[in-house]
Amino acid sequence: MSDLTLYGIKACDTMKKARTWLETHGQPYTLHDYKSMGIEQVRLEQWCNEHGWEKILNRAGTTFRKLDDASKADLDQTKAIGLMLAQPSMIKRPVLDLGQCTLVGFKPELYQNAFNL
Repeated sequence: MSDLTLYGIKACDTMKKARTWLETHGQPYTLHDYKSMGIEQVRLEQWCNEHGWEKILNRAGTTFRKLDDASKADLDQTKAIGLMLAQPSMIKRPVLDLGQCTLVGFKPELYQNAFNL
């Protein structure tokens, strides 16, 4: 069993890149797919406290852009977490849980630094 958990949506292109990187570099992981497994509020709160809700909420994605203006107005951490719980596809992906910290998004150099490669 792996200590690494990769959070996201299985079909996402960026997720595929992260999974390929982990597999190529011999890093076993557990996949947590928001579409089938959802996400816990406490986990979103941890990520927002670690990185800031602005980094966790994917405002560039289609799901967020389709929201009405009232839903997008006056965003704060509580409101952002509510939106992400209701529609997990609004969560920036992937989120890689390393145990002691998390990485948000995928860039090969970010992963290389995290694994000291």
